[in-house]
Amino acid sequence: MTVHVVLFRPRPDVTEAQRDALFAAMRAAAAGIPTVRGFRIGKHLHNPPTYVLSGFPSFPWAAILEFDDEEGLRAYLGHPLHHSLGQQFNAAAEAALIYDYDIAEEFH
Repeated sequence: MTVHVVLFRPRPDVTEAQRDALFAAMRAAAAGIPTVRGFRIGKHLHNPPTYVLSGFPSFPWAAILEFDDEEGLRAYLGHPLHHSLGQQFNAAAEAALIYDYDIAEEFH
């Protein structure tokens, strides 16, 4: 499985309505691009556990997309819905970290 992890912080002037429109575009891209196998979006915990290091930049939102493989991720990235989403995302984000991982599911 390949996982696309997006940590992001909206610009301070982004309204709740603009944020909701961005999240709706994320959901639409995830639903409309056939290679997406899973999609989740969530907000950082208000009271994080004590192991969270302070002093690092905050990224209050995370989006996680799952694909069968890297080829599925690349199809997602090249899809017109993703291009449209990218424009909205870039207009709304103050900062972001985006990483891709090959994940092996292991159970003990």
